[in-house]
Amino acid sequence: MAQFRLARLCLMLAAIGVSAPALVSSAHAQQKSDAPAAAAPAAAKDTVRPEMFKLLDPAALKPLMDAKNYSEVQNRITQAEAIQNRTPYEDYVINRMKLSWALATENSATAIATMEAILASGRLEKGDQLNYYQALGDANYNAKNYAKAVEWYTRFQNEGGDPNKVRSALSRAQVSSGNFAGAKTLLMTNINAAKQAGQKPSENDLRLLGQEANKAKDSDTYLFALENLVQYYPTDDFWMDLLSRGVTRKPGFDEPTYGADMLRLEMAAVKEMPPEHYSYLAEIAMRDGFPAEAKQVLDAGFNAGVLGKGSDAKAMSALRAKATKQAADDVKTIAAGEANAAKAKTGAGLVNLGWAYATMGQADKGIGFIQQGIAKGGLKAPDEAKLRLGMAQVRAGKKAEAIQTFQGINGKGGAAELAKYWVLLLQQGGGAVAAQ
Repeated sequence: MAQFRLARLCLMLAAIGVSAPALVSSAHAQQKSDAPAAAAPAAAKDTVRPEMFKLLDPAALKPLMDAKNYSEVQNRITQAEAIQNRTPYEDYVINRMKLSWALATENSATAIATMEAILASGRLEKGDQLNYYQALGDANYNAKNYAKAVEWYTRFQNEGGDPNKVRSALSRAQVSSGNFAGAKTLLMTNINAAKQAGQKPSENDLRLLGQEANKAKDSDTYLFALENLVQYYPTDDFWMDLLSRGVTRKPGFDEPTYGADMLRLEMAAVKEMPPEHYSYLAEIAMRDGFPAEAKQVLDAGFNAGVLGKGSDAKAMSALRAKATKQAADDVKTIAAGEANAAKAKTGAGLVNLGWAYATMGQADKGIGFIQQGIAKGGLKAPDEAKLRLGMAQVRAGKKAEAIQTFQGINGKGGAAELAKYWVLLLQQGGGAVAAQ
């Protein structure tokens, strides 16, 4: 009943309860013979008869409410309702008391009907009316009357209530009533408004948007929500889902060209990858002539405790030993390959040489070779070379330069998406530390 308690809080300013205003008996009103004659009609109008006053006297009802003697309170209200020829004011007083009882006993149906009757009386000030609109939205949402909840929240906004007070509840009510389009519009407005104000969007709004977009098979909106969750509330799960949905599962992803680069980003972004991701990236690095990188990947997998277990334990240990030996050999021989790479007709050799240096802890030197290779041209996948340049700059701690490099990549096959998410990672303050 959490929502109903929220409704109760919303009504605090409306002075709900046994402290109903101007609850005086007609006999008491007549005693004030010295009141101005002009006020006499109003005093007569806003009074209750002695027999009703006896039943609803706040001094008598408050101890009963405090003692949670709700059955006696209900009995008194029922007797008051049985009095014939009640005035509108007497009905208003009864409803105020009934609402106090309904809230205390969490009787949502009675509370909703009673609040509507109090509003219809026309006796509430503007601010109290707004409180009731919001409370009726909360109470209807709690009772799963979602369409009515939307109606009352919308009225709250339209009549001058602070939209921030009901936006989240309104969007949930719209979703629950099956109005995803309306909820999407509202949630997107909330999210973008927060970002424009330099604030974090609500995590609940982002999660709700993503959840409902996924149900509606609205992949663009789901990806928008996921990207923002990764930006403002990053977790390994969000990152893994983003790289899956935003890169590898997108139509046209060039896995042979960019599969390893996707895993390089994943390794930088998350604390721990699945074991097959470590092993696959290590095998590709070995195949492509980067044993130092393969060793780093395998070391990370073993240190995380996800490699070296099960049926693959022996094979992974052997691969790790092989990568360790070849990485040590490469340190001794890599300089000999510089001349051949420089003489080659294309820049591919220079790019590979530069990435090898970057993986050996000589990122600054590697950056120079990669840049030479890109300038020389003749590359089958120029965007792949630019991704390696950006990753080498990350390894060198040159964050601003890496972002600039990634922002210049807009190719197909997954290159643009990988570059975009590298920028997202670096703007979080990640990437450089993770890669190191």
